[in-house]
Amino acid sequence: MKEVRVGMIGYKFMGKAHSLAYRNVPFFFPGSAMPVLKAIAGRNEKGVKQAADELGFETYETDWRKLIERDDIDLIDIVTPNNSHAEIAIAAAEAGKHVICEKPLALNVEQAERMLEAVTRNKVIHMISHNYRFAPAVQYAKKLIQQGRLGRIYHVRATYLQDWIMDPDFPIAWRLKKEVTGSGALGDIGAHIIDLTRFLVGEISEVVGAMETFIKERPIEGEAGKKGQVDVDDAASFIAKFENGAMGVFEATRFAAGNRNRNSFEINAEFGSIKWDLENMNNLHVYLTEDDKGLQGFRVINCTEEEHPYAHAYWPAGHIIGYEHTFVNLISELMKAITNNELKQPNFYDGLQNQLILEAIERSSKEKKWISIAKKLEQLS
Repeated sequence: MKEVRVGMIGYKFMGKAHSLAYRNVPFFFPGSAMPVLKAIAGRNEKGVKQAADELGFETYETDWRKLIERDDIDLIDIVTPNNSHAEIAIAAAEAGKHVICEKPLALNVEQAERMLEAVTRNKVIHMISHNYRFAPAVQYAKKLIQQGRLGRIYHVRATYLQDWIMDPDFPIAWRLKKEVTGSGALGDIGAHIIDLTRFLVGEISEVVGAMETFIKERPIEGEAGKKGQVDVDDAASFIAKFENGAMGVFEATRFAAGNRNRNSFEINAEFGSIKWDLENMNNLHVYLTEDDKGLQGFRVINCTEEEHPYAHAYWPAGHIIGYEHTFVNLISELMKAITNNELKQPNFYDGLQNQLILEAIERSSKEKKWISIAKKLEQLS
């Protein structure tokens, strides 16, 4: 079995999620390449050493450049803040390493274009960690759409609602600084629902949006009495037109009280509708107009059967899986891609398309008008 020696840069929340996936892939998906947790990099030696021990990496580095230079690393996994994605990914590609990167791909379109150019020119495998695509229920929704069971799609409604920064005394973190994160709720969680709808419905051609920062100053951690300016959005809403004629309504906010992590969508189409919510991620709600009158209504499909994508790798029907398994499924595809030298999705191309849409929404919010994305897509195709 081929070994893929993993070098991870960064080690907190996403580092833990990715590391668990690498460790579990051989168990649930035998026959794929074998990930080997070779080394992890972080600036704080005490923190990165502890992470290496806890996450299962053989060694650690305090300089990511040294990690990339190592001959015993095949794949670079980037789980750092957004402002470092481009530099690390480009350096990794230039060194001939395969790359997986957390989302959003970059701070802006220009960086995303350079990242895609680097991985393409150096012919390395690349993916972006839009893990929600890999919930079996989402994959089954895609299957129903591809089979034509829903017919022509009319409406897409997607929301990502959180409430974790509603307290005005919550300090400024890196996700609230534009120079580090690029945008706030829009890029952090809005990027996910954009990717899900692109995956399910197709490309977006135009957007008009609005963004708002409700709490414009927050405490600076470690500096008593001092506050800093919040220069990213707390919430973003936008309307989209899809190339296939569908209409989309989107909302991403961190100020929806009571919603810890509600990532959801509803698609209305010619022959029915489908609904999904991450907080009940195993269930897909399906309505089909072909059902007899009197029996029509949303049915709940528990997507844990052999017929549901990825579900066969886990437990008997009805034995639900969780958030962490979306990463296992994603990493299983990455291992196949490296083994077969065959690009999988979502990759840096998807990351760039996502970045184009994010940038168009920000521009629309400032200029208060519809922004076309189609022309940019044509220029880059």
